[in-house]
Amino acid sequence: MKKNNIKELEEISKKIRCDILETMGIGKKSHLGGSMSAADLVTALYFYKMNHHSNNPNDPDRDRFILSKGHSVLSQYAALAESGYFSKSELKKTKTLGSILQGHPEIRTPGIEANTGSLGQGLSIGIGMAIGAKLDRRNYKVYVILGDGEIAEGQVWEAANTAAFYKLDNLVAIVDHNKLQAVGFLKERYDLGDIRGKFAAFGWKTFEIDGHNMQEILHALDAVDEIKGAPSVIIAHTIKGKGVSFAENNAAFHNAPLTKEQLEKAKNDILNS
Repeated sequence: MKKNNIKELEEISKKIRCDILETMGIGKKSHLGGSMSAADLVTALYFYKMNHHSNNPNDPDRDRFILSKGHSVLSQYAALAESGYFSKSELKKTKTLGSILQGHPEIRTPGIEANTGSLGQGLSIGIGMAIGAKLDRRNYKVYVILGDGEIAEGQVWEAANTAAFYKLDNLVAIVDHNKLQAVGFLKERYDLGDIRGKFAAFGWKTFEIDGHNMQEILHALDAVDEIKGAPSVIIAHTIKGKGVSFAENNAAFHNAPLTKEQLEKAKNDILNS
């Protein structure tokens, strides 16, 4: 894939957000909040960092991406459509009977590497892929986006220990730290404390960024390439519902339908940002 520059990536991220809205449409309950908070991270991965090709989706040397917080898959569907894995017309069929695009990632969808959405499992899947790369002597990287609510799952920390033990420097975790769970703020529901410190204690190399600042995102993604002998994690501070004024930091839009008026307002917010 072409390495787009920052201004190009910022424009693509607007397209991704607009595609998320087109996918939702009117009156269809969907995960707006987490899809929007992850949009800039997903954009940077697909249109700057990852080695992937829609005309050769099974290339053994492709980088792998796992959206462990699978309920936010609308952001990934938008990136896959913009990358040419399937027609953008498919987006409006999401969550309909027979569609290749359902409410959580499935491997029958072109470009999807793993079924996710049962939270806490994506990092473990990524470890298997990263170990496979080492055994096969291939140089691809594995990127896993996790939700900050998701990492309350114990399996995540078992995986964190395992990745450090095997020195998986081809594994990159990205925590979408939007600080909101489905029904409220993280600190009020299950305070995880120092996320960066926890990963560091397991032996990970850690980075902390503004997850909506494209320059910071790219710098961190490039920096992890220099890490040897340990997995890396990027703690990305984000805003749930980013780009949509009435949805930002609003748990009500974790999983909710949009009215016609809300859809139009959301589009205007993004296009005029």
